[in-house]
Amino acid sequence: MKFIVLILFIWSALFGAKVVAVDERFQQSQSCKACHLQIVKEWEDSWHAKSHYESDEYLRASIDFVSRKTRKSLNAVKVECATCHNPRLSVTNTGIDYEIMAVMELDKGSLVNKALKSDAISEGINCVVCHNINTIHDEADETKRGINRVEWTKSGTMTGPYDDAKSPYHKVEHRDFMSNNSDKLCFVCHANDKSTEGFVFTNMQSEFVAGEKKCVDCHMGEKKMGVAATLKIDNGKLKQREIREHSFSGGHTPAMWQDALALDVQQEGKDLLLAISNPQPHNIPSGFGSRELIIEISYKKGFSEVESKTISLTNHYTSKRDKATIPHLAESSTKDGSIPAKGKKVIKVAIEKNATNVEVKLFYRLVNDEVRSLLELKEAIWSQKSFITSKSINLK
Repeated sequence: MKFIVLILFIWSALFGAKVVAVDERFQQSQSCKACHLQIVKEWEDSWHAKSHYESDEYLRASIDFVSRKTRKSLNAVKVECATCHNPRLSVTNTGIDYEIMAVMELDKGSLVNKALKSDAISEGINCVVCHNINTIHDEADETKRGINRVEWTKSGTMTGPYDDAKSPYHKVEHRDFMSNNSDKLCFVCHANDKSTEGFVFTNMQSEFVAGEKKCVDCHMGEKKMGVAATLKIDNGKLKQREIREHSFSGGHTPAMWQDALALDVQQEGKDLLLAISNPQPHNIPSGFGSRELIIEISYKKGFSEVESKTISLTNHYTSKRDKATIPHLAESSTKDGSIPAKGKKVIKVAIEKNATNVEVKLFYRLVNDEVRSLLELKEAIWSQKSFITSKSINLK
């Protein structure tokens, strides 16, 4: 029996791993601070920096949940999720051989376990994830995501948006997906989220409406004059460039939601028509399947509230056993509750009797009640509401 396990171990060592070499000098962002201090400081507060099992409660709880429900080893699920969350992981698959070793507790010295403890992935999406990409294969089958959609440069070669960048510490090469075609880089991971059952629960690339606005315009801010590197390479002076923030603001940033959607409220007989318009180039909510819009309606008589109502716009997911589940295990979902990109949704609700005026408020939440309960999320960020906009009208 031990001989068979040994053969499996050797097989796993040969075929269950793919080494992605990252020089120790570039594995962690601390090495980049000497020349790119401001950019690294911005990144440190981003959710890209938290894209790791130890740093993100939602990711950690989801991985634990999937492992329990599918009866896969925890590390096997971590490797699957690393496709996008930790693309520099040196192991790209596990397989039944690793599962056998894990069950028999013979996996401690395996390539899988060593890879998951590597400093190269401890910072999630850090500098050498985006700035070490040589080629993006956007022509590849849409099932190819993250690490399976890119080719890396040699360790020590950084790619960026400038064609005249120089550094005495590493080679620098320009890539178009860092400047003119940046959406291509975002969609390496932010596309085609698929469950274990093959159900696509979010596809930001397919819902995206191309136009003047690019992903970076909102999520990295407008270009501003500043310093990308502190090296005095411009005739002994710091090189002034157009740069963007690296805080990667998104759904986790409450300020992003101020007036992100437009709300119009009209009376039609005994009903209210709530029209929510989305000027953004992707659906809202989007990004992860459990995100939610909350409409709070307050019916008033003068200044006193006579009745209130709450409407949730979100998706609910069902497993193959016909039970409520998280998006990553879903076989199906309810009708899409999001507001389409560059589109709108109109909701009709009855007006409460005796009301003379009404106030409608629109909020956004990262995780709906159902999924938050299933994952037993405790951190406040998953239940807090971000205010978007409001509208009040007098009733006839």
